[in-house]
Amino acid sequence: MLEVKNRIAQVEAKSANFRKELALRDLVLIQIVYVVGAGWVGTAAKLGTDHLAFWILAIVLYYLPQAAVVIYLSRLLPVEGGLYQWAREGLGPFWGFLTAWNLWTYSITMLATFAVVMARALAYLLGPAATTITGGGWYTPVTSVGVLVGITIVTIFGLRVGKWLQNIGATAHLLTFAALMIVPFIALERGTLREYHPLAATLPALSLLSLNIFGKMALGALSGFEYVAILAGETLSPARSIARSVIAACPLIALMFIFGTSSTLALVPNDQIDLVAPIPQTLTYGFAGSGVAGLIVPLLIGMILLRYVGVTTLVFAGNTRLPMVAGWDGLLPAWFTRLHPRFRTPIHSILFVFAITLALCLAGQIGVGIQEAFQLLDNVAGILYAFTYLTLFAIPLFGARRLEQPPPRWLQVVSMSGFVVTALYCVLSVFPIIDVESPLTFAVKILLALLAAELIGVGLYMHGRWNQTSRQAADSDDAAA
Repeated sequence: MLEVKNRIAQVEAKSANFRKELALRDLVLIQIVYVVGAGWVGTAAKLGTDHLAFWILAIVLYYLPQAAVVIYLSRLLPVEGGLYQWAREGLGPFWGFLTAWNLWTYSITMLATFAVVMARALAYLLGPAATTITGGGWYTPVTSVGVLVGITIVTIFGLRVGKWLQNIGATAHLLTFAALMIVPFIALERGTLREYHPLAATLPALSLLSLNIFGKMALGALSGFEYVAILAGETLSPARSIARSVIAACPLIALMFIFGTSSTLALVPNDQIDLVAPIPQTLTYGFAGSGVAGLIVPLLIGMILLRYVGVTTLVFAGNTRLPMVAGWDGLLPAWFTRLHPRFRTPIHSILFVFAITLALCLAGQIGVGIQEAFQLLDNVAGILYAFTYLTLFAIPLFGARRLEQPPPRWLQVVSMSGFVVTALYCVLSVFPIIDVESPLTFAVKILLALLAAELIGVGLYMHGRWNQTSRQAADSDDAAA
């Protein structure tokens, strides 16, 4: 235990170089902007009126267990690096590094996906009049590059700038979901919708598709509470604030997903749901023919874009901290730990993340349609994220003896529930939920990408440990001399 305390003290000392920019209000808004993905209401709507039962199951079996584990660990280990530090202390250095690698790789893939989503949302904002521009094959790649360049510049400036984009994005997101939940009632009043029952429910039918979507609703839609802990060293009173942010955001997020899905289901035919941008599509359907549609719909879609800007700056910032903390432990070159002399941000890590994200974003758009490109990137990212959640839930289950405060029995029970749901997601997510040219080829691409990612992660860890051993041996020789 003394060794753990000493290492944590060293991390806190290094974190003293950062500006403490994030307060409780910022963390609550960050939880909302990060957890509430705009696309998941479309995915859940694919289940029809079964969605309510599946949302409740996902909340009970996964969402609440995740919140409980994150609250426990964030209070126990409130240090920069978040889940990396939790896994390192609970399960050992190898699992800590591999967890950080999977989280980093997931975030890179998600950033590339968000660039595609933002391009699609911008196309909705520009409308049919700009089809000659947005319909061109160059549009998505060029827009993606512009997005990533802008996000990189913001990240260099640091959370002093980034947190305001995240707060603005969260506020816009709340207003957008408010509009999404209200628009069916407006359609009822106008007579374009005959009836609307937001809490209509049916007994769910179990199938490969429904279980696949259930996994996405649980791990894909309802995960993310742990991400802000990566920035614990840049947070005021992190042990208290991160836990409180989870408690405050948890019920609001659940309501947004349930009622947002009901609105999409009511207004958009099931076989026409756009899985990339279902909220702009739903708002377009809901306000179609309205005299104010030309003003309201572009405004709301612009708010969705603000949300994407906010969440992308958050993910990008968090993803640049993971190589930095691994560098602190000597598992990556010290090059990643260099801070900008003025803004106190890891400048080399930022530029590295930008280069990798840009390459992946452009590569993912080669040779496939936009829906298939989105699904391919999204599934790979989701499974990599699921690997980190297997670790998260494994810490109370298998790492209790390594922790300063052993988890209570009830926490271990709910951790097992979260672990099982995560494992189900991993298995089923190799299958697409949209029509693709070859489902087998789609699955093989995912499996190969995952295998390559894990082998690279293991190789990086072994290389880092070898470098550590070599440096320690050289230091010993110097001391003996």
